[in-house]
Amino acid sequence: MKVLVFGYAGQVATALRKVATNEEVICLSRDEVDLGTPDMVRAAIEATDADVLINAAAYTAVDRAEDDRDHAEQVNHLAVGTMARAAAKRDLPLLHISTDYVFPGTGSDPWKTNDETGAINHYGATKRRGEEALQLAGGPHAVLRTSWVFSETGANFVKTMLRLGAERDSISVVSDQIGGPTAADDIAVALLTMAKAFLDGNAQSGVYHFAGTQDCSWADFARQIFDQAGLTCAVTPISTAEYPTPAPRPLNSRLDCSAIETAFGIKRPDWRQSLTSILKDLT
Repeated sequence: MKVLVFGYAGQVATALRKVATNEEVICLSRDEVDLGTPDMVRAAIEATDADVLINAAAYTAVDRAEDDRDHAEQVNHLAVGTMARAAAKRDLPLLHISTDYVFPGTGSDPWKTNDETGAINHYGATKRRGEEALQLAGGPHAVLRTSWVFSETGANFVKTMLRLGAERDSISVVSDQIGGPTAADDIAVALLTMAKAFLDGNAQSGVYHFAGTQDCSWADFARQIFDQAGLTCAVTPISTAEYPTPAPRPLNSRLDCSAIETAFGIKRPDWRQSLTSILKDLT
């Protein structure tokens, strides 16, 4: 199976190259395909001999997106629509990574794939519009919403906590935002499993959720990082209101992942085990 990936240096694109065994994974960098240039996006899809496409490229700077609105819109929405229409013309499956931030974060029940969305920040809104553009194109596709991505590469919560935990005796971390930390390697494995199912004709287009288990708070996540890394930094829980950010964050990022298990046999991974593996490369 040959897979063409939009994105190169990001956490998931990097993980796709890492975990691929029997698959040929070709990742396109920003220099090769500028997502702000629709003709380049279309040309890449028209020219490829790949069996499946994966969009692992995104504007993920949540706070910066509040001001850099046009750029976030271009990458997270308009470029996705261009990809989707070009892929649909060739009947190529397109797997697209999205986010828990498409939801408003109310309540405490896990969000189902068919629940009404309602992003509370610009990043989430652009990601939702990208989902809609993909669905409207009408080609074979999957939207994979995930949450709290971490890995040994790129900028992420685990690497930030390791740095701060080594520098400080204590740190304040938000405790009222709840979600499922998800290792990029686990996302990559899930995507390749889904891609093979599409190639074999055993997949149905739609929206799927995938996140690590068990759900926890950012404060709980930080404690586990420090415990596994052998850092003595204490974690003081604080509320979201005590840690204001330019872009509001959803309090409830729990995702109901039953649909992906039913459709593809993919179960939620234990993020603590994935963290153990990643820390071997970071500590």
